[in-house]
Amino acid sequence: MSRRTFCNTFVPTTTRRGLLRASANGFGLLALGGLLARDGRTADASNPLAPRLAHFAPRAKRVIFLFMHGGPSQVDTFDYKPMLAKHDGKPYPGQKPRVQFAATGNLLQSPWKFEPGGKSGTLVSDLFPEVRKRADDLCVIRSIHADNSAHGGALLQLHTGSDTFVRPSVGSWVTYGLGSENQNLPGFVTVCPTLGHGGVQNWSSAFLPAAHQGTPIGHSGIKCKDAKLANIQNTAQSTDLQRAQLDLVQSMNRDHLTGGPDAALEGRINAFELAFRMQAEAPKVMDLGTESKETLDLYGIGAEPTDNFGRQCLLARRFAEAGVRFVQVTHSYKWDQHGNLKKDHAKNAQEVDRPIAGLLTDLGRRGLLKDTLVWWGGEFGRTPTAQDKDGRDHNPHAFSMWLAGGGVKPGMTYGATDDFGYYAVENKVHMHDLHATILALLGLDHEKLTYKHAGRDFRLTDVHGRVVKELFA
Repeated sequence: MSRRTFCNTFVPTTTRRGLLRASANGFGLLALGGLLARDGRTADASNPLAPRLAHFAPRAKRVIFLFMHGGPSQVDTFDYKPMLAKHDGKPYPGQKPRVQFAATGNLLQSPWKFEPGGKSGTLVSDLFPEVRKRADDLCVIRSIHADNSAHGGALLQLHTGSDTFVRPSVGSWVTYGLGSENQNLPGFVTVCPTLGHGGVQNWSSAFLPAAHQGTPIGHSGIKCKDAKLANIQNTAQSTDLQRAQLDLVQSMNRDHLTGGPDAALEGRINAFELAFRMQAEAPKVMDLGTESKETLDLYGIGAEPTDNFGRQCLLARRFAEAGVRFVQVTHSYKWDQHGNLKKDHAKNAQEVDRPIAGLLTDLGRRGLLKDTLVWWGGEFGRTPTAQDKDGRDHNPHAFSMWLAGGGVKPGMTYGATDDFGYYAVENKVHMHDLHATILALLGLDHEKLTYKHAGRDFRLTDVHGRVVKELFA
C-alpha cells in the first residue's frame, strides 16, 4: 500500500527531521520576536506610541526644546569675551571663514555687561538677568559648531541632523525610540512653530511612521493665546455617535489594509484614533485658566512683552507634565540681527527671559526638572565682527547652547571658543554630538536607534556623533 494514501486521506511524506530542518528559521524568528517584545524594542503596529524600554537606564524622561529662531549671539549672551572690548573696532587678527554668509568688518564689542550668576558663578550677560538667577541649573555648552551658514540648512541640521536631505526630526526619533507616556496625547508637540526655513520638515517624521511626526499647535504667525488644535471638539455630535462613525470608517480602512502594507493608511488609522482620544484630554491641558495667578505671574503671562512666550512655556510644562515625550516652543523669527543688534537683541531677550526662568523655577518646584531635559538654543551663532555697524552675521563655527535638568551637571560650563568667539577651539561639540548626547540622556544609543529605509539603516546622527559624557551628572 502506498504511504501517500490511506482511506482516501492524504498523508505527507515529510519526516519530523525534515520538518524541523525546513522550519528552523521560522522558529528562530519567533523566538527573536518574543525576546524583542519582552525587551520592549518592537513597535506595536496598532499603537506605535506605546511606551517602549530605553536601551539603558535613562537620566531624562522627556525634552522641552526652547528654540530661538534666527541665531542668538553667543558673545552677547553666554560666552564672555573681554578681548572684544579691548580690541573693539580693530580687524579680526585671525582668518575669517572661507565661506561667509555676508561680508563683515572689524571686531564689535558686546554692548552688554556679563555678571556671575548663582553659586556656580556662571557668566551670563545682562540680556538675561532672570535666567542668570537660575545659573546653578544651567549646563552651558560654549563650543557648539555646525555646518551651514544659511537659516534653511541650519534649521534642518538642528532639527533633523541633515542640512541637505529630508530626514526625521529629533522629536520624531525620540518618540520612535521611546513611545509616549500618555496615549491620549501626541508624543511630540510643537507650539507656534516657524513656517519658514524648512517649515514642516523641522517637525516631520519623514520616512518614520506618521504617528511620530510633530503635532503643531498654532504657528509663528499667530499669538499663542489664539493657537488651537484644529477640530479638537465636536459640539454637533455626541461622543457615542462619533465613536460609531469612526468605527465604520476604521473598519473600511482596515479592509483596505488586507491588500498589503500601506504606511500612509496605517498612519491615518492611528491618527484618527488618537484624535478621538485627544478630545477628552487636550483641551484640559491647554486650559491655562486652571493655573494660579502666582504661576501666571511667574511666566509673565498677562504682562507685556512676556505674555506670548510665557504662554508657550507654560503650555510646554503642562504638556510635559501630562506625559508628552518631546515639546518644542519657538521664539520666531526674531534673533537674526544683521543690524540693530543692541535694540533688537534686547527686545528679544525681554520677551523670553522671564518666561524661561519661570519655566525652570516651575519645573524645579514640581519635581519635574530632575527628569525633564530643557534645551535652549538657536540654529547658529553670530560673528564677533560687525555687519552694518551695529549687527552681526551668521556664524555656524561657534555658538552657545545650554541644557538644564534631565541628568546634566548643573552650574557648569563646557568647551570654549577662541579669544573673540569666532571658532570653537576646546572640547568642540558638533551638532551630531549634541544629538547623540540628548538621546543618551534619554537612555537611547544613537548608533542603535535606526530605521531601515530605501535599503539601508538610517539614524539621527547618520555616521557621526560622540556622546559628551562630561556633561552627565
